[in-house]
Amino acid sequence: MANYSDEELRERLTPEEYEVTQHAATERPFTGKYDQWWEDGIFVDVVSGEPLFSSTDKYDAGCGWPSFTKGIDDDQHLQERTDHSLGMIRTEITSKEANSHLGHVFNDGLPEKGGLRYCINSASLRFIPKKELDEKGYGKYLVLF
Repeated sequence: MANYSDEELRERLTPEEYEVTQHAATERPFTGKYDQWWEDGIFVDVVSGEPLFSSTDKYDAGCGWPSFTKGIDDDQHLQERTDHSLGMIRTEITSKEANSHLGHVFNDGLPEKGGLRYCINSASLRFIPKKELDEKGYGKYLVLF
């Protein structure tokens, strides 16, 4: 797992990105830039650049946050933990490399796509367009498109 100093993260991230990824904050619904984003490409961890989701697995769940049916690379870049905050039991999703808080996964997704809904904060993501995958070091994901 990568270690990033608090000072480095505060300098590099916006206040919202910092609060979401480092303190498990949640952006307000329907305010994130990727909620209604439909360009071809991949979504990476805003902290580490670790690949997390593909636009081919994104859908509009109507919940106000970007929703995905699965993680890229069979979820190998995601980790789950039980979250008991807000008086409920949920499954938190974090990135493996940077341990960034991303959001939560729920069992109310598209049945034909496995039934999971990864509900992710836009503030935890950075988008890499399909046309830039090769030059940014993510060329292996071109096969998804």
